[in-house]
Amino acid sequence: MAEYTITIKNQTLRFITNEKVFSPGALDTGTAAMLSTVEFLPGDKVLDLGCGYGPVGILAAKLTAPGQVTMCDVSEDALRLAKENAARNGIPMVQDGAPPADGFLRILKSDGLRSIPDRDYTKILSNPPYHTDFSVAKAFIEDGYSHLAAGGVMYMVTKRRTWYKNKLIAVFGGVHIDEIDGYYVFTAEKRVSNTRTEKERVLHETMRPKIPGSMPSPQKNEQKQKLSKKLARKAKKKRRI
Repeated sequence: MAEYTITIKNQTLRFITNEKVFSPGALDTGTAAMLSTVEFLPGDKVLDLGCGYGPVGILAAKLTAPGQVTMCDVSEDALRLAKENAARNGIPMVQDGAPPADGFLRILKSDGLRSIPDRDYTKILSNPPYHTDFSVAKAFIEDGYSHLAAGGVMYMVTKRRTWYKNKLIAVFGGVHIDEIDGYYVFTAEKRVSNTRTEKERVLHETMRPKIPGSMPSPQKNEQKQKLSKKLARKAKKKRRI
């Protein structure tokens, strides 16, 4: 068992960890990099996706309100520590088995977002396991999109750039990337004009070019559609003449 104290965004937080969870003993550099790009606002509804022992969600609860934050992980060890750390930092939380309650932090067991019912988060934050294959990150990004409110933002930090950049662009239509302390922090907004049904998103994924770097932008697609319509009108006019 390890214990440490950290001050971040003017909040002094105390955590206990152990060797069974990610980054025991200190806040990892990637998570710190991601948090440096995020401004938690009073009206935010936040999901800490893959919360580990809880630093992101507990900080969010301090800066917004406990009832506006959900933390989730698939690991029982991580969830137990997250609950202990929430209590250590004075965050009221929903007790196991109890229904959601106003003003109380929710800490849920969930494989990705499978057990997360809400679809109106304004911010989803995640430091996914990027040293494995991309299946976990793929699910986080695709399901994260559908759990965000229009205008909501997903923040993700990894040490890999190309795959995450392409995947976030494919799902969100765009992404901003900051390189901080050897990590890439991705910020992707669910644009109001870019909201799509799940069926439309899957179709969009299926039709993407397979050659890396050859993915057309939404603007180019729109230009091609306009050109096709223009040529069709000209051809129809010639036939009439």
